[in-house]
Amino acid sequence: MRDMVCHIFRIVVACSVVGTLVAPAAWAQGAPQPSPGGTGQVTQEDGALRLRLPTITVTAQKESENIQDAPVSVTAVTGDTLQNAGVRSVSEAAQFAPNTFFNEFTARKLSNPRFRGVGSSPNNPSVTTYIDGVPQLNANSSSIELIDVDQIEFVRGPQSALFGRNTLGGLINVTSRRPSLAGWSGGISGPFGNFGASEMRGNLSGPLVPDTLALGVAAGYSRRDGFTTNDTTGNNLDSRSAAFGKVQLLWTPAAAWTVRGILSGEGAQDGDYALYDLAALRANRYHTTRSIEGFTRRGLVAPTFIVTRAGQRLNLETTTGIVWWKTRDKTDLDYTALPMMTRDNNEKDLQFTQEVRVASAPNASIALTDRMALRWQAGAFVFTQNYTQNAVNSFAPFVMSPFINFPVDQTSPSSTLDDKGIGVYGQGTFTFGSRLDGIVGVRADYESKDANLNTSFSPAIAAPTVVNASRSFTDVSPRFTLAYHAMPGRTIYATAVRGFKAGGFNAASPAGSEGYNQEHSWNYEAGVKTSWLAERLSLNGAFFYIDWKDLQVNLPTGPAAPGQFYISNAGGATSKGVEGELSVRPLEGLDLFGGVGYTKARFDSGSTSGIDFTTGGPKDVSGNTLSNTPDYTLNAGVQHSCSLTSALMLYGRADVVRYGAYQYDDANTASQEAYSIANFRLGVRARQVFVEGWMRNAFDTFYVPTAFAYPGLAASGFIGESGAARTFGVRAGLTF
Repeated sequence: MRDMVCHIFRIVVACSVVGTLVAPAAWAQGAPQPSPGGTGQVTQEDGALRLRLPTITVTAQKESENIQDAPVSVTAVTGDTLQNAGVRSVSEAAQFAPNTFFNEFTARKLSNPRFRGVGSSPNNPSVTTYIDGVPQLNANSSSIELIDVDQIEFVRGPQSALFGRNTLGGLINVTSRRPSLAGWSGGISGPFGNFGASEMRGNLSGPLVPDTLALGVAAGYSRRDGFTTNDTTGNNLDSRSAAFGKVQLLWTPAAAWTVRGILSGEGAQDGDYALYDLAALRANRYHTTRSIEGFTRRGLVAPTFIVTRAGQRLNLETTTGIVWWKTRDKTDLDYTALPMMTRDNNEKDLQFTQEVRVASAPNASIALTDRMALRWQAGAFVFTQNYTQNAVNSFAPFVMSPFINFPVDQTSPSSTLDDKGIGVYGQGTFTFGSRLDGIVGVRADYESKDANLNTSFSPAIAAPTVVNASRSFTDVSPRFTLAYHAMPGRTIYATAVRGFKAGGFNAASPAGSEGYNQEHSWNYEAGVKTSWLAERLSLNGAFFYIDWKDLQVNLPTGPAAPGQFYISNAGGATSKGVEGELSVRPLEGLDLFGGVGYTKARFDSGSTSGIDFTTGGPKDVSGNTLSNTPDYTLNAGVQHSCSLTSALMLYGRADVVRYGAYQYDDANTASQEAYSIANFRLGVRARQVFVEGWMRNAFDTFYVPTAFAYPGLAASGFIGESGAARTFGVRAGLTF
């Protein structure tokens, strides 16, 4: 029997390789296996349970529930999947979620998610990442190394009725693994690969006082050389290195109370942006020319404090978060071998958030009638945020004008943005009988924003500009949902929810575009979640339609301030589509999974987006496809493990993601064709020791995930960055 299972293992892996070359099948949130290459212990289950798909719990609605019962479109990437797939960032985990796309630069500080076509600037994201319940109000702090992470949830569709600001497109929920109160466990691992890649990670967790106080410590360091060569010097350009860590304390002073403190930090020392003329980049892959080799630096510290009380009738939770980060990046702004322009950009941000939430206990519903019961939750959220930016563009003589024969420094900008706000929300779930839920929720938000915006020149070839302004924004976001639970694991739902994102100010922008208005949407969704074959197969699907008003778009400033972006309102847009996910466990130790998403996102008639640099007037984008929105996503995978002996296990995994074609800009001037990325992993584990080989982008697909208009400086009119090249290596480790 063992030989037959291992023979099936070889056939499945071979078929998965062929599948990635021919026609990728659909993939969904993987049914996780015990982590043979992870840092935890393998849990022993009886034969019947091993054939079932594992139960996945999500907090997409702020309360724990089975993913198959949650009336919302959500993909959960579990800790086991993160380990088994070698995921090291949120953007890598996103390939498992349909209709999800990351517009990401080589420097890790710039990572912008899009769900169903919804996305915007890092300074005012439409999809917000929550890390242990703390929202990252600026996307510069959301793309961090994953360490000691228990699960990542990709929740698609507006979540404004519960989460408020900046969740108009959805949210990403990252939760850390809780320290163990029962016993000590941990591990250490180190991958090594091409491009000089090396890494060391370790974690330790266990009780300081049994059943009362636990400690969790995790730390790591990673580095690699760049993928892109600067032909001017012969040096690689876009290298990466970072040290990162997390310390947790978990205290249970009484049976109902839990106190948890989490301190995360990261110091990144990345290379320069790999930006280059789009046409030249495609003609000569992973090559660029420039006179200045810059760098990007980021430091981040984030303490979080969570207190929960689980009572018989009432639950209480408070989450206090502080996020502090600062960055500095220096780059050759003309992206040529000529010494024309450079940019030295410094940013820093300090945010404080506090949320208090109360809810009825899971088994303490309020009986309204003999046939109707009520579960409820309510809360309040306050925040403050202080963001500053000081950036200097340095121009060589004659670059700004043939009449300016001396170097000029343009400070664009020296700005401070202060933001504070409050939100209150409530949601009731009315259960009729035992199967039908009616959910009504609403949230009210108020924000006040102050801006001090300064632009100047040295020498003073023009008068400085100074803008001091204040604005406030108020909104009410309702939600209405009907969910019918035909039986455990089978749910049909329909929802209508209003999305909201506050307006604000741009740190730098063309004159007259310093501020932008708030954005609204109505999202309509119908979905079904099913479980079949004694919980060995799950099949979920959803249809959606989104109607935007005053859509916020992220636009390049243009020749006056190259390399800078600002937010502007573009008018209206609609997005409609479908997504589906499948997980199946046909044999013990064998999982197949897949997902598919289709999005058609278009601007409404009469919409404009930015400035037409040829005419100087607004750019008409009526009927155009929204930028950075693939028309479809496909992902597929297989994972298998088998025991060779009582102490030796063989395991392997193959997955592939395919993104449909998408446009780089709202004018639909330049685009990226459809492309696929395949990843493989094969290893062996002997009790606590494991060794595995891995390969990402196995077929060395070349693609340009990020590009934007660069008129007057790029021959093709656009500059872009290459996607990650093929990487491969080995990883070994020890767990206990």
